[in-house]
Amino acid sequence: MSPAADAKYFPSESEKLLSITREGPLFIMTMLDNEDRFTTEFCGSICDALDYVSSVVDNESMQEAALISRGGSEKFYSNGLHIEKAFSNPGFTENTFMPMLNKILLFTIPTIACINGHAFAGGMLMAMAHDYRVMRSDRGFMCMNEIDLPSPLPSGMSALLRYKLPHHVYRSVVLEAKRYSAKEALANHIIDCIPNKEGVEAIATKIAHKAKAGSIIQSIKEDMYPEASSYLLIGKSKL
Repeated sequence: MSPAADAKYFPSESEKLLSITREGPLFIMTMLDNEDRFTTEFCGSICDALDYVSSVVDNESMQEAALISRGGSEKFYSNGLHIEKAFSNPGFTENTFMPMLNKILLFTIPTIACINGHAFAGGMLMAMAHDYRVMRSDRGFMCMNEIDLPSPLPSGMSALLRYKLPHHVYRSVVLEAKRYSAKEALANHIIDCIPNKEGVEAIATKIAHKAKAGSIIQSIKEDMYPEASSYLLIGKSKL
């Protein structure tokens, strides 16, 4: 997927980790870093992009708006943390990655994760932080594979999954590292739909008018996910 010519890039025009483009009321965030693995810089770029979208919505007093995130390749939405780079930065999980998830979780306009390829570990968590999830039927799996690494699952990540998933699905996700295809993810209420010929843009447009609620959206989300948000901010960093 190639961003449009009018794309705004983050962190900069010379280092394009992700882009923001607009299609009417829709802001499309395309991650461009190969497997879209999370590092300090990548998380910072996502947060900067969200701040940019929020400022445009406010400055233009937009009554309709929604954010779609997607991977830039056909194979990956996101393949999780870049282990070597992420953990070379002490406190990365608590001070960078989980606050980024919280920023998505409480974002001020509706959010839709367009899962166009594999969403593993941190990639699945990012998708779960969105309000809605759609997934293509012919490619990709969703999976939390920490138990197979093995690697601990911090409390903020667990809380996010607990809030978003039915209990028996949460158990299979974290204790079995079950891989879910789109059809399985839909049947288990992990995603909301598999887009038909309408496409994700048509689905997003249907909810974009809710942005007219402005700051009320964030307030409602804070009441929806108090425990998850609290645990995601356990490192006291709000990005």
